[in-house]
Amino acid sequence: MKKNILAAIALLLTVAALAQPKVGIQVYASGFTRPVDIVNAGDERLFIVEQRGVIRIIDGAGQVLPSPFLDIDARVNSASNERGLLGLVFHPDYAENGFFYVNYTNNSGDTHISRFRVSAGNPNVADPDSEKILIVEDQPFSNHNAGDLNFGPDGYLYFGFGDGGSGGDPQAMGQNRQRLLGKMIRIDVDNGDPYAIPPTNPYANSADTCTKSGLACATPGVSASTASPAICGLLT
Repeated sequence: MKKNILAAIALLLTVAALAQPKVGIQVYASGFTRPVDIVNAGDERLFIVEQRGVIRIIDGAGQVLPSPFLDIDARVNSASNERGLLGLVFHPDYAENGFFYVNYTNNSGDTHISRFRVSAGNPNVADPDSEKILIVEDQPFSNHNAGDLNFGPDGYLYFGFGDGGSGGDPQAMGQNRQRLLGKMIRIDVDNGDPYAIPPTNPYANSADTCTKSGLACATPGVSASTASPAICGLLT
């Protein structure tokens, strides 16, 4: 009986293995320079983020459009391997408001979380002059800059700044509530100017998350390491 059961199991495993679909790899589009992200805006296009500070479009036919969607190369520091334009996400209501958000390191090596808008006359070209800086965070080292950002099902924008770099978090940023480094951040981009703090953020009203030195605060468009104690409680 035991041998029959084992034989039956072996037969089932063999059938299951043979039933698995064969997966292959096919080049869909090429010609990109250090691509780090691929994003969809809710239509047939794919947006390719290049670390140097350029966003390209692959149209519905698989063709790479000759003109970039966004080119902010002059504002982006992509040296030291882990810096650059690192993340892109479209607003859930992008079709109506044309807003999208990026995470990049500026020419001083500090992280920008910024909002841009698509141009009024061409859906395949963004307006580089529409940048609205939400947060700037000082980066003490050139690596561990994180980069991804996404909207959650709650409509809030989630992102991180990395732990500040080097190796092994030598400045213990992950345990320091006076800095945004080493944390997951959640903000409300549909309220406030340029954002609001969700009232359900765990540290929204925590006294030790904001000091008079301003190290734990993020004044819109100002480095969090030099800001006045204006907006706190970004930590999730």
